[in-house]
Amino acid sequence: MDISEVIKKPEYAFLQTNPRLGNNIMFLCFGGSHAYGTNTSDSDIDIRGCAFNSKADLLGMSNFEQVLDNPTDTVIYGFNKLVGLLVNMNPNTIELLGCKPEHYVFASPVAHELIANKELFLSKKAIASFGGYAMQQLRRLQSAIARDALGPKEKEQHLLNAMRRAMMSFESKYAKFDEGCVKLYIDKSNQEDVETEIFMDASLTHYPLRDYKSMWAEFNEIVKVYGKLNHRNNKKDNEHLNKHAQHLIRLYLMVFDILERGEIITYRADDLELLSTIRDGEFLNEDGTYRSEFFELVDEYEKHFEYAAKNTDLPAKPNMRKIEEFVMSVNERVVLSRLR
Repeated sequence: MDISEVIKKPEYAFLQTNPRLGNNIMFLCFGGSHAYGTNTSDSDIDIRGCAFNSKADLLGMSNFEQVLDNPTDTVIYGFNKLVGLLVNMNPNTIELLGCKPEHYVFASPVAHELIANKELFLSKKAIASFGGYAMQQLRRLQSAIARDALGPKEKEQHLLNAMRRAMMSFESKYAKFDEGCVKLYIDKSNQEDVETEIFMDASLTHYPLRDYKSMWAEFNEIVKVYGKLNHRNNKKDNEHLNKHAQHLIRLYLMVFDILERGEIITYRADDLELLSTIRDGEFLNEDGTYRSEFFELVDEYEKHFEYAAKNTDLPAKPNMRKIEEFVMSVNERVVLSRLR
């Protein structure tokens, strides 16, 4: 599909008429399944992009973060907003720097500069963003898929995996504690109606109370959401389940590239066979549950992610000095009207 033909349709007229967009657009590209290569003939079209902040934003009282058009599922970020998301390795925006060249309908010289310098944003923050937020959200979906396929012991193991994944992000968000000071594990339960449950051993001294409170809040939220999923009666339709399962695997594959090779690869050319197999329901049983092979694949990818997170060569934080220099250069050109 040619993205340049898509945006010529009447419903995309706002790209030219919205005062925040028009000549201020830095780049436009495909998002979603068309960007990943997993689209079908029935797939929705998602357009993503970035627009320069105006002089009023930079020198005055205006503030521009993004333009969202729900009817066309289009999101155009303000430049400064986008940079903030990229610095934090936000999965939904970092992928915009790794699209196929033909998937950018328009890219200004500054956009080419941004894409050429994408390595400035790569850091171990990917562990927290993919492993802490994106993977946690997808783990909830994966747990919803699993609730009918697994027994109580297996479900408790999935919950433990989710909590351990959250712990992997703590180092980048809270005061550091020695390895082993907080230990999560499954053991025999003292409750009459439960065979096993998750236990915690904690040994922290002189640790900031507010950080501990925030960590505990994360654990509490995971347990609470998992409990809600475990008691849901309605089933998502098979197509929706397959889409979420495919999304889970795709994000793992993408973060492997980032952590192990320092690359952002949005179009999954080498993985399309696997992703298409998941999308087409090859792992789905007739009763709406998932085959054990899928969960074995997820467990394998979890271990892969944990290894990659511990052994990545990425810096702890992005190169903020060079990022700031780039942002200042772009915004200075806006103020001096030297972009074109």
